[in-house]
Amino acid sequence: MNPIRQLHARSVVLAHENIDTDRIIPARFLTTTTRSGLGRHAFQDWRYRSDGTPDPAFVLNQPEAQGCEILVAGRNFGCGSSREHAPWALLDAGLRVVISSEIADIFRSNALKNGLLAITVDAAAHRYLLRHPGIELRIDVVAGHITLPDGGRFGFALDAFARHCLIAGIDQLGFLLREDAAIRHYEEQHAA
Repeated sequence: MNPIRQLHARSVVLAHENIDTDRIIPARFLTTTTRSGLGRHAFQDWRYRSDGTPDPAFVLNQPEAQGCEILVAGRNFGCGSSREHAPWALLDAGLRVVISSEIADIFRSNALKNGLLAITVDAAAHRYLLRHPGIELRIDVVAGHITLPDGGRFGFALDAFARHCLIAGIDQLGFLLREDAAIRHYEEQHAA
């Protein structure tokens, strides 16, 4: 995982509400256990026409969306079944952050564990971000705020362990491996 302390990037808006994990990555693409290549299937049924060509009307296919690393999504993003492939697909598609007023708990947990920053903001901040696609945002994971181009800020909360892992660029297993010496010492002291 790449560490995320601060990120400065443009946003792209996908304002649909209740985008479920099957919309993010359809079940027919869940046959792999690798992350690589899933990005081309992110939002597959919206991004491509029935003949396989990109649908130019879909927001992520539009030229102004190219290079955007922040997805501002409608309310209740990532609902539906738990699938780790959903954050994998978004990361592989070049997104590093998802912002919404409501993100499904299981999706948010899977996202944070895999290095995709999933941020919930209050309704007023969400409305602002939805109405201003393509703006440059500065996201400070350490301080827990999003800075707007005019200097205004929106705060966000992150679980302390998730914040630590994102900043360090490690997942839960990576955290445990870093603590290997301390774990062994504890086990030696408490063997019985």
